[in-house]
Amino acid sequence: MPTLFSPLTLRGLTLRNRIVMPPMCMYCAGTDGLAADWHLSHYHARAQGGVGLILLEATAVEPRGRISAGDLGLWDDAQIASLARVAALARAEGAAIGVQLAHAGRKAWSADNGHGPEDPVAPSALPYDADWRTPRALTETEIDAIVAAWQAAARRAAAANLDAIEIHGAHGYLVNEFLSPLSNTRADAYGGSPEARRRFLLRVVDAIRAAWPESKPLFVRLSAVDWRPDGVTLDDTVATARALRDHGVDAIHCSSGGLVSARPPDVGPGYQVPFAARVRQEAAIPTVAVGLITAPEYADALIRTGQADLVALGRELLRHPHWPLDAARALKHDIAWPKQYERAR
Repeated sequence: MPTLFSPLTLRGLTLRNRIVMPPMCMYCAGTDGLAADWHLSHYHARAQGGVGLILLEATAVEPRGRISAGDLGLWDDAQIASLARVAALARAEGAAIGVQLAHAGRKAWSADNGHGPEDPVAPSALPYDADWRTPRALTETEIDAIVAAWQAAARRAAAANLDAIEIHGAHGYLVNEFLSPLSNTRADAYGGSPEARRRFLLRVVDAIRAAWPESKPLFVRLSAVDWRPDGVTLDDTVATARALRDHGVDAIHCSSGGLVSARPPDVGPGYQVPFAARVRQEAAIPTVAVGLITAPEYADALIRTGQADLVALGRELLRHPHWPLDAARALKHDIAWPKQYERAR
């Protein structure tokens, strides 16, 4: 059996294979944060196509934490039912489905210039870039309220019968802003040392774990590096992953960048895989590899050689919803097709 198509169990959840559809914003929810018909067909198609785990796009824990005006939300009980319907459709096709809970921080949407419907908030009053609004630094009381919002969203995710939660700690959004010295210059308990800068994330993890069923896994997506020597380094991320493991996190989804305008020096297939490999080895926690992975043989090799436990395909699954079915054929492995499609097998 190709390793890509072997099952993986995390807590009480067994995935049918190692293929993940990572969170990708669709920008088409209503301003009320409700899933639309597009979400039903979009995620259902990838479940039909054989994906093992679908992670719903960034879903805001409060309205001002949206990346765009069209983001999904779980800040209100009224949003539970629409996500429950998406989850039920995907699960009926054999896929597991989770949600990425997010807060955009200083990179939030705005009606007037694209950056935040209210004054954006962040660890420190530092804008993302020169043409972005300067955020307001959060008080400790406000931090407590945002942690509580993440916990309440986790309770709603459980009510929607989702299988997993991923905390969005990457790409320059609020958690990433706390973790990086480039965006966190606080002098209180949430800033300064690496341990203090990860305090906010660990509080969010603990709050979610207290509300999320013990049998269901919790992922964290991290930007492993900021692509600046004075930002988050891979050594920092390994240490963060160890702390997350000890607080009940089950897997680290290893991405990079997004905090500042710095870009990787060389982008190509698997350019982020070394992050997943090192975190897996040195932090002793399962990892998700992502980044321009398109070839079935390469995806299979990443799992078989122990560089990651799961492989995420983003844009490739936008182009090719049934990639897993074709990947199984390429790897000479037989997997179930939707019975309605058997005549095309």
